[in-house]
Amino acid sequence: MKVKMILPALTEAISPYFRPIKYSLFPPLGLATLAGYLNEDDQVTIQDEHVEKLDLNDDPDLVVIQVYITSAYRAYELADHYRARGAYVALGGLHVTSLPDEAATHANSVFLGPGEDIWPAFLTDYRQGHPEKVYKSQVRTLVGVPRIRRDLIKRHLYLVPNSIVVSRGCPHVCDFCYKEAFFQGGKSFYTLQVDDALAEINRLPGRHLYFLDDHLFGNPRFAGELFDGMKGMGRLWQAAGTVQSVLRPGLLEKAAESGLRSLFVGFETLSTSNLQEQHKYQNLNRDYHAAIQRLHDLGVMVNGSFVFGMDDDDETVFDRTVEWAIKQGIETATFHILTPYPTTALYERMAQQGRLLHSNWDLYDTRHVVYRPAKLAPEALETGYWRAYRDFYRWSSIFQGAWTKESWSDRLRHMAYAAGWKKFEPAWDMIIKAKRASSMLPVLETILTSFGRHTSQIKGEAMSLKEPITQEI
Repeated sequence: MKVKMILPALTEAISPYFRPIKYSLFPPLGLATLAGYLNEDDQVTIQDEHVEKLDLNDDPDLVVIQVYITSAYRAYELADHYRARGAYVALGGLHVTSLPDEAATHANSVFLGPGEDIWPAFLTDYRQGHPEKVYKSQVRTLVGVPRIRRDLIKRHLYLVPNSIVVSRGCPHVCDFCYKEAFFQGGKSFYTLQVDDALAEINRLPGRHLYFLDDHLFGNPRFAGELFDGMKGMGRLWQAAGTVQSVLRPGLLEKAAESGLRSLFVGFETLSTSNLQEQHKYQNLNRDYHAAIQRLHDLGVMVNGSFVFGMDDDDETVFDRTVEWAIKQGIETATFHILTPYPTTALYERMAQQGRLLHSNWDLYDTRHVVYRPAKLAPEALETGYWRAYRDFYRWSSIFQGAWTKESWSDRLRHMAYAAGWKKFEPAWDMIIKAKRASSMLPVLETILTSFGRHTSQIKGEAMSLKEPITQEI
């Protein structure tokens, strides 16, 4: 059987206004995971439109397309193309799970929810000649999941080929997040066995890892055992966590000791009212400054996430947020315009209030306003969003943030990481067009280690003398 798996390009990934490096970071791990269920004699290819031009003149038997909201129209175009050529087309992913009736008009089968149970069930039905139209996930477990087909990944096209996922979902429930809709009908957070996770890490070459889990620290027992098992591996790794998990005594220290060097943290807003409205309770009454200080004291850089356009936001929110982030010494920041994704609690609430402006999924990219804000004009929200990026990544802002650090190595690391991410877009563009993204990985590793100086190890003795933070989870 000839199988083709496709990750269509997100609309914003081909925009002339955005550097392509963001979309050349990670390979399509989800598709490579599904490929692990195929038979040895199946012929399978994976194509990621973010990094290569699709070959549309082939004739696969089965085409599998992963669909996100801003790639939906492109995914449907590809699905219709291959169905016209006689292929059997299956669609899955976040957008398909949210709007299965829309997706079903372009597919022979659609998959709702995670694929660990429904994908092998489909393959059995397909081989026997009676596949179903809809497959809905019910069983949630990662026990027995086959090895990821990393041999199908074109490693040289990605800056971070060693991406890894050791859990599914998140233990929290935020109104603007897709998670509850995607995992409806079963558990919405579960992990690999620790030994299986460590075995997958051991199979990855080199030093650098990037955990793509929504919340790697979500199960403290699992995370603690994982970090213990990673000690001595010599890894450098990045991941995502919450303010709550950063403040948990002992867990962050284990992470740093095992190689954590950069953490994506969803601060989202400085407004308590906004946190309550979006049910982001894990951030309520948490000391953001203390969390950032803990990370920096352990030599971990911070990529802060912020969302503009919640109901308590007015025209002052952009300058206040950027000024706060710079003063905290946050190395990089990711800004978003609040976006009500279909079937989320936020979407349903805004639909009931008559605040949605349209359903052009191409614009549901966190860069465009698709609803009526409470205290801002849509134009002011978009303008403020762009201004926040510009102001945070000014050279003067980068220097100001860097000078919150005590040592010169940490200052240099801050400047190199922030400037490298945002100030050298033309260079990134040339590197990616030359298909040499992976050649920059040693540079990333050098920056993550503070130019060879492991800050967390140097400061370890000093940290051991401090009283631990005893904030309850």
